[in-house]
Amino acid sequence: MKPSSYHQIVRSGALGRVHIALDFFDASMNRVGAWVLGARATLQALLLALLEPAERLQDAAGDSLSRLALLEQLKALPFGAVWDYHCLTMNVPPGMAWLQDVREYERRVISQRS
Repeated sequence: MKPSSYHQIVRSGALGRVHIALDFFDASMNRVGAWVLGARATLQALLLALLEPAERLQDAAGDSLSRLALLEQLKALPFGAVWDYHCLTMNVPPGMAWLQDVREYERRVISQRS
């Protein structure tokens, strides 16, 4: 698994020193939906990096087989359940449920602009 920039930020202990900006735009969809999608993708990438057992990976640094086995095992961890729990505790829709809110916003607000 190739580490993302978020993994590199977390692994280096630089999370408190790095500013992360969103630039997620697609002209084929409304801006609100693109912004929500980009914000959620960014938060998910950060969560995935934070859930990584960095200390265990560091301990396995000299043992390529153990390190690779651990990285492969990470793919099976229940990231989705942790993400859904985070969303519920933050009072935002988990999974794909946010899309319904965006569609409602499009119907109620954006359609009135034309």
